[in-house]
Amino acid sequence: MVLRAEEGLITTSTVRVLVATAVPVERDAVVRALPAAAEEVRLPGATLCRTAAGWDLLAAGVGPALAAAGTAGALTAAALAGRPYDLVVSAGIGGGFPPDAPVGSLVTADAITVADLGAETADGFLPVTELGFGTVTHRPPESLVRVVSEATGARAGTILTASTVTGTAARAAALRARHPDALAEGMEGFGVAEAAAAHGVPVLEIRAVSNPVGPRDRAAWRIGDALTALTEGFGKLAPALESWNPHEH
Repeated sequence: MVLRAEEGLITTSTVRVLVATAVPVERDAVVRALPAAAEEVRLPGATLCRTAAGWDLLAAGVGPALAAAGTAGALTAAALAGRPYDLVVSAGIGGGFPPDAPVGSLVTADAITVADLGAETADGFLPVTELGFGTVTHRPPESLVRVVSEATGARAGTILTASTVTGTAARAAALRARHPDALAEGMEGFGVAEAAAAHGVPVLEIRAVSNPVGPRDRAAWRIGDALTALTEGFGKLAPALESWNPHEH
């Protein structure tokens, strides 16, 4: 719980968390893990699911651009209302790099890295940082990563963000060669992290693995199993976060 001073009294309040997913089915998987009923809150261009437990959930859209825009909008609205968030979580399902992240497992990012922001050259891919611009990685607070791993059993490592989902063995091998610590691939984490960083709010990324990263084989996807793992993971994480102090990150 977080201690706050109000009218000369010290009161307790829950940690304010914004969870950003790509699509409603992922959002709903997280909602099912929370004990409090959710209500809809309309924002310009978006609708939040708000719980009495202090968690807001947003299906921001697919890809890093929509994820960044939707997250930034929710963060701005909360700040203007005088109820800023303490934590932003990018959540959903994604591809896992075998054998480290098998289908049905849960992973959490100790590094949220954009995999395809940069330039192709005759010598290979150059990240945008080597061109003299921006950033390619956001690092969640180590204390938060430990909370997630200990509460849920999620393995910690790099989660890649890509605008184009990997669909070949060659692409998977190239990504793993550039990012040997990569556990999983998604499409929204870096966008969510960029928005959180702009607002000075810590960020996490948590993904349940629905398929191996590599050749596109829809018959091998286990979306239902991954969504179940996501619900179970957040069911364990929510109470664990109540003891986290956002002012110490």
